Amino acid sequence: MKVAAIQHDIVWEDPEANFTRLAPMIADAAAGGAGLVVLAEMYSTGFSMDTARIAEPVDGPSTRFLADQAAAQGVWVCGSLPARAAGDDRPTNCLVLAGPQGELHRYAKIHPFGYAGEDEWFASGDRLVTVDVDGLRVSLFVCYDLRFADDFWALAHDTDCYVVVANWPAPRRAHWQTLLRARAIENQAYVVAVNRVGTGGKLSYAGDSAIIGPFGEELAVAVDGGDVGAEQTLTSDVDAAHVTDIRARYPFLQDRAAP
Repeated sequence: MKVAAIQHDIVWEDPEANFTRLAPMIADAAAGGAGLVVLAEMYSTGFSMDTARIAEPVDGPSTRFLADQAAAQGVWVCGSLPARAAGDDRPTNCLVLAGPQGELHRYAKIHPFGYAGEDEWFASGDRLVTVDVDGLRVSLFVCYDLRFADDFWALAHDTDCYVVVANWPAPRRAHWQTLLRARAIENQAYVVAVNRVGTGGKLSYAGDSAIIGPFGEELAVAVDGGDVGAEQTLTSDVDAAHVTDIRARYPFLQDRAAP
C-alpha cells in the first residue's frame, strides 16, 4: 500500500477554511496512488484548548469531512479532532480513521499533554486501537503518546504500522525525530508520522514528518523548512510482508517480556 503523509499548516480554529485547503491535497495524494492519507493532529482547528468553541459531536463536521473525502477519493483518510460524545463534559482528542466504504474507527488520545494543560480540557482515552487497512495492521497514536513506549510495545506483535499524528512544537523537534525512529526500530514496524507546520496558539511547528521502515530505514523525510516548516506530502510504499521478513530475520521481539 502506498501511504501519503500530508504535512500541512492549520488555520486556527477555522474548520471550514481547513476543509477547503485540505481537500485538493487529499485528492492529489489519491491521484498519486495513495491508499492511506494521513493528516495532522487537530487538523481542522489547531491545538486549541478552547473546547467550548471548537468541540464537535462525534459525527460533527470534521468527522464528516474525513468520511466524505474517503468515499469521494476511494482511500482511507485519518486526522485527529476534538470530539465530544453526548453527555460527556469534555471532548477527547480523537484520531478518526475513515474508509472508502463508510468505515469509521476512532482512537481517543490516551495521554493528554499535561505540560500544556490539555488534560484540563480534554478527557483521556482508555483503549488502544489497531485497524486492518486492506491487509495492513495499522495502530493509531496521537502526538504526546509517542513518549510512552510501553503502549507501542503492547501492540507490536499485532501491528505492521504505527500512525502518529501531531502538533509537536519546534523547540522539541529533536525529541520528535529521535522518538519516531526509536519506536520503529524497537518494534520492527513502520512509523508514519505527520506533524503540522506554521504557527498557531503562539507556537511554531517545524513539521519533520517522516515515514520510517521496520529496520529504521528513512523511507521519506520532510525537507527541513526551519522552525515553521513547509507544506509537503511524503509518500512511500508500506508492505506488511516486509515487516514479517524483518521480524523473521531479526527475531528480537520474541525476547521481549510480555507486557
